[in-house]
Amino acid sequence: MIFLRVVFLLILSSLLASSQDATERWWKGNLHTHSLWSDGDDYPEMIAAWYKQQGYHFLALSDHNVLSDHERWVSIGKNRGGELAFAKYIQRFGKEWVEVREVAGEKQVRLKTLQEFRVPLEEANRFLMVQSEEITARDVHVNATNIQERILPYTGFDPKSSDGVVQAMQRSIDAVLEQRRRTGVPMFPHINHPNFKWAITAEELMRLDHYTFFEVYNGHPSVYNKGDGEHASTDRVWDIILTERLARLGKGVVFGLATDDSHHYHGEPAKLSRPGRGWVMVRAKELRVQDLIVALEAGDFYASSGVTLNEMRREKDRLSLAIEPEKGVTYTTEFIGTRRGYDATSTEVLGPHGEALRVTRRYSPDIGTVLATSRELTPSYTLQGDEIYVRARITSSKPKPNASEPGEFEQAWIQPIPGAAK
Repeated sequence: MIFLRVVFLLILSSLLASSQDATERWWKGNLHTHSLWSDGDDYPEMIAAWYKQQGYHFLALSDHNVLSDHERWVSIGKNRGGELAFAKYIQRFGKEWVEVREVAGEKQVRLKTLQEFRVPLEEANRFLMVQSEEITARDVHVNATNIQERILPYTGFDPKSSDGVVQAMQRSIDAVLEQRRRTGVPMFPHINHPNFKWAITAEELMRLDHYTFFEVYNGHPSVYNKGDGEHASTDRVWDIILTERLARLGKGVVFGLATDDSHHYHGEPAKLSRPGRGWVMVRAKELRVQDLIVALEAGDFYASSGVTLNEMRREKDRLSLAIEPEKGVTYTTEFIGTRRGYDATSTEVLGPHGEALRVTRRYSPDIGTVLATSRELTPSYTLQGDEIYVRARITSSKPKPNASEPGEFEQAWIQPIPGAAK
């Protein structure tokens, strides 16, 4: 009788767990977006309406060093979007919504605040706006997601000095986390586009404390995700910092985000920073900012530039995926990691005159090696016990439409599982 009761309880527990899992779903969102509040070329509610129409569930407007929480008027003809953006704005939202005035013969339009335009756009469990800021200290940029008060950038550093760059990033990170502690509101920092103007190296990223996220994919055509002959790709940077932080420095895991970093909403997409290029898929029960942040910080999400998953399980010793297939498209999944006992040597990258360049050093191929490859729709990898971490990258045979760089294929990046660090 006791045996039957135990069996019954086990079955009931399993059913409840399955029911709990079934209540969770995937939410699609972009965490890096620009509007006329800084250097974008469209009105914030126009941008948000586009993302909502395209099936996104949440959007963070992250303008440079500003929050859209105060009164601001801009010239209609002289702003980045000009008359074209204004005409579209009037057509979409109507003259009752758009506020116009004339000052010294110049026609101006008032930019709506987030609290104003979120009202007609947000819907429970359909679309959510998240207040954000791109804390911009010269070429060192740190996004603050769900920030409540503007954070001023620290600019008193030498951008050519590794110590200076680390100091600038750490100050922004610490400011976000201090605001989180003080307000009790969940928020987090992430490092933006390390290859933008080659501003940040892997060695600088690995030194940071108290951060969890960086952009492995950014849709801006000027951020060089793929690197070049002297500079490591962001994928390579990810493996270097994971290996060094987990195996040698005693620091935490870093998760990879995909974002748009969109600025341009009119014109030819290939030449501009257009929306719809990179996003995150976050698994949570409800579309609430606190639920999204809990899931993101747990690594219960994947980054994508086109590939979709039906399922993802990141267990202690196993990574299992189920890819949503598209007709005529094939998928290659690479399980990537570094094994214990790896060759930890690295060398400087030298310039044309033999000088050491301030770029990511060259590391052994032991770091970020492909541990296994699968062309199945349900790939999986079981850790053998000597992996420092394992992550996965899925590459589709489908060329990416609206690509930011030539030769892009749709991809997805699955977050790492830490393994044996010693």
